[in-house]
Amino acid sequence: MRRPSKDSTQKLSADSQRLLTLAQAVGQAASRIEERNWERTLDAQLHKLLRTGHQDTIDSALNSLFSVDLNAYDILMDSVEAVSESDTIVVEVDGQPREYDVLLVAAPVLAWTRFSIASGQIPADILNTLSAHFSAHLLADGTHMAMSSSLYSIDQLPRTHAEAYSKTHKLAQSALKGIAVKMDTKTPETAPFLADTRYLVAAVVAPHGGPLFRWQMQGAGLNPAEERNAALEAWTTQATPTVARLLPGCGIELLLPEAYYMACREADKLIRPVSIRAAVHYLTHSLACEPNELRAVIAGFGDESAPDGQIDEYRVAFTRRNDSDVIYGVVWPLYGQEDEEGTPPEGPITAGHLTEMIKPRTPVEEIVEHLSSAGVSQVKKLGEKYVAEYCDDCGAPLFADPSGELVHAEMPEDAPTGTEHFH
Repeated sequence: MRRPSKDSTQKLSADSQRLLTLAQAVGQAASRIEERNWERTLDAQLHKLLRTGHQDTIDSALNSLFSVDLNAYDILMDSVEAVSESDTIVVEVDGQPREYDVLLVAAPVLAWTRFSIASGQIPADILNTLSAHFSAHLLADGTHMAMSSSLYSIDQLPRTHAEAYSKTHKLAQSALKGIAVKMDTKTPETAPFLADTRYLVAAVVAPHGGPLFRWQMQGAGLNPAEERNAALEAWTTQATPTVARLLPGCGIELLLPEAYYMACREADKLIRPVSIRAAVHYLTHSLACEPNELRAVIAGFGDESAPDGQIDEYRVAFTRRNDSDVIYGVVWPLYGQEDEEGTPPEGPITAGHLTEMIKPRTPVEEIVEHLSSAGVSQVKKLGEKYVAEYCDDCGAPLFADPSGELVHAEMPEDAPTGTEHFH
């Protein structure tokens, strides 16, 4: 989500240059007052561009900053995400203007199966039930909400900040007016995976400055973390049976609904170990073998032009233990501050009077840990960094076999095809 497009060679327009300048001004501010002043100006500019659909102007500024000022790039990316998923709007109530805060929220569902993971339109009765549980267990008193009538895969969600901005405001109006949200006219087909995320998307509207979620309410307790956990437990307990009706044949886990971009990023990370487990489960059942009869090959992949050998993702190839043919593969993308050295913890961990820093696990160590817990004991780690290549015919990612050659993952011809579908 924080990766720019490839082409950043075009000359900046005046609006793009202004975004660049404002983002740098925020980063150079010497006080909170100055910083917030620049942020308000930047937000106003972004509102104007997103409202009129000028995504290219924003992308050009991001691309330029990525190559010259990473701090300003992060500031602009954070700002455009915030502006596209939230707003303060003015609505006339009984002839008087009233301010409301709006937040686009995603409720992720981790799903895994040997068959297919459904997406698309949510029947009205299920939508009403989920909306009721969402309001009762997650939202603060006095809020309004409207849930989209689609269950989305990642590639069916808004693809640009301008689209997210439009979705935020469309749902907010539905929430305030208390009317049903019209079904998206057309959603793209989604690629089949053994494990994937699905999303419920809603807009939450609250009186300006008031709480959005239950853990923000006065008197809700002195420990917000405990209140969040309690809300997640209630949401999971009450909503899981209803969500399961939308995803027949799937194992599912509901995550805490949060602000749109944060929820999507957390789900992207948490689906990775599920994908490892689902792959091992699928292979052992399809090939009638035990997990320790499989071998995994881990290789790092990145952009050819990336500096310092930067790795964008690891690809895990599966073979039979005594064979070199790649029969399946899983992609483990890296996000945010993750890299091959591992993500450091936020701060020291204190136990009694002793404070020690926990050595961060590298992504490879984490992958090996999940493979081991799934029963795969033979793991080969390749030290070479590969350029991320894909099949010319079908677009599938290529994986490194035990000798380091990039190949297409192909199940044996005599393996069951698993053509059953639950749609």
